[in-house]
Amino acid sequence: MRQQAAQATATGGKARESYFDNVKFLTIVLVACGHAWEPLTYGSRAVTALYLTVYAFHMPAFALISGYFSRSFDMAPRRLKRLITGVAVPYVVFEVAYTLFYRWAQDDPGYPISLLDPWYVMWFLAALFIWRLSTPLWFQLRHPVLVSLAVGTAVSMWPGAGGDLALQRVLQFLPFFVVGLVLRPEHFSWVRTWRFRLAALPVMLAAVVAAYWVAPWFDAGWFYHRGSVVGRGVPAWAGLWATPALFVLALVLTACFLSWVPGRRLWFTALGTGTIYAYLLHGFVIKASRFDGWYAHPWLHGPAGELAVTAAAVALITVLCTEPVRRVFRPVVEPRMEWAFRRPRTKPRPGQEVPREERVTSSGG
Repeated sequence: MRQQAAQATATGGKARESYFDNVKFLTIVLVACGHAWEPLTYGSRAVTALYLTVYAFHMPAFALISGYFSRSFDMAPRRLKRLITGVAVPYVVFEVAYTLFYRWAQDDPGYPISLLDPWYVMWFLAALFIWRLSTPLWFQLRHPVLVSLAVGTAVSMWPGAGGDLALQRVLQFLPFFVVGLVLRPEHFSWVRTWRFRLAALPVMLAAVVAAYWVAPWFDAGWFYHRGSVVGRGVPAWAGLWATPALFVLALVLTACFLSWVPGRRLWFTALGTGTIYAYLLHGFVIKASRFDGWYAHPWLHGPAGELAVTAAAVALITVLCTEPVRRVFRPVVEPRMEWAFRRPRTKPRPGQEVPREERVTSSGG
């Protein structure tokens, strides 16, 4: 009975939703903590170790979960509409907003607005748009993960792959999205068994210890995947082993992280449905902290200050995921835009069968 209950917790109904909402909230917390810790890494080996550990898997985890929830994307009209209103439109709005913010904060009115050059966190929306459009293709391949990893590896070795829409970064994180596409609920049940959880503890500890050891000399840029490996000061052929190795490392750490995410409903569970708001909005605060020199205060670079920065990052994400914030920004983050789309037909043309999706929609399902 206990085993059946555990299975239901991982794969069924409200319990399943609580688990994934918890995953989404905790993942965006890690994203914000990583951004907040970055200025502290220059004076603290311990913070650098945590920073490296988190950066080794937090964006891969973000991409993996995005892939898991994109499995049903099939180019149907309502899903294309959702892709436009929930990804493309917020990308345009916030790319412009971040550029205007930079102009104001840096007193640089000539800084160009370019929708082809995502600024700061906006690359992920560009990636999600491209990844989701490619979803039907991956389901047609026999070995989608291997193919996507081959693509990411090739791009990591190609300095001239181009920077439009952060394409090099998009394609190097693509394998994690594809992994999410091929995952099933039973995979999450497996990583949440106590045997796996206990095995995950020494793995995570070893990762932190290794990060502490390499902290003085390791280049965190390896985890950003912003360009080719040549930019890391190694020959292009190093991408043949570096990219797959980082892929495996990220998957292992992501699995360890997912194993310890609670499946029951907690105080932050409901906040997990608003992570896109936190992702898009927290960047303004993070960048303001850099532009205004918040980290110039010496006390922030001691243990108490580092804990305060971490608590502030968690508090920021918590606030940005709340319903009042979502209500204010919903018109630009999740616009309805009914005026821009045709209404679905409720009656077929003569001799034409109503598509399954439209039958479900018209019946209220």
